[in-house]
Amino acid sequence: MTASTNPPGLTVGENTVVTVEFWISSTDGEALDDSGGPVSFLHRGHDSLLPRLDDGLEGQEPGFEQTFHLEPADAFGDYDTDLLRVEERSRFPEPLEVGMRFEGVPGQGDGDGPVVTVADDDDEPDENALIFVVTDLTEDKVVLDANHPFAGMALRVRIKLLAVRPADPEEIEQGYADEEDESDEVLDAMIEIRRQSDTLH
Repeated sequence: MTASTNPPGLTVGENTVVTVEFWISSTDGEALDDSGGPVSFLHRGHDSLLPRLDDGLEGQEPGFEQTFHLEPADAFGDYDTDLLRVEERSRFPEPLEVGMRFEGVPGQGDGDGPVVTVADDDDEPDENALIFVVTDLTEDKVVLDANHPFAGMALRVRIKLLAVRPADPEEIEQGYADEEDESDEVLDAMIEIRRQSDTLH
């Protein structure tokens, strides 16, 4: 949907689907990530942005553009050392590489075998599971981190509002927008952080 198809006078608010582009950078201007093109979501829905960004979009019309400064508490949270783990490499499948993702909490099962599973983007995540990323390897040890890569960082997020439309009744009921062929890892990460944390207000 493009800005030209917006109902006249419609602004971002309850029961609207919002289309934006956004760019994330560090406070010193280093580009970290972006939306990779337009992404759409139900405003304040399950697929929405961080609450601080939702607040900034409230009441705005297409064409609105602004850069928001987010402290860690408003972004991806503080870095949690409890989410950093060192495990025996023998508990993991081979081949093993830095960047591989595992679901669960390694090292808390019975027996000698691995107690984590390879995270598959096509699988529904376990609500109680965390995603651990392999950050370092030695011959016998594996370092895993379940913190978001931007945890503990203050960020600047530039948002350009492209379109606003009324949400369909089905979208309101399910809590997220139905937008085909739109898949964005950064937006997915924001959604995951909202699901796992109660600190983002």
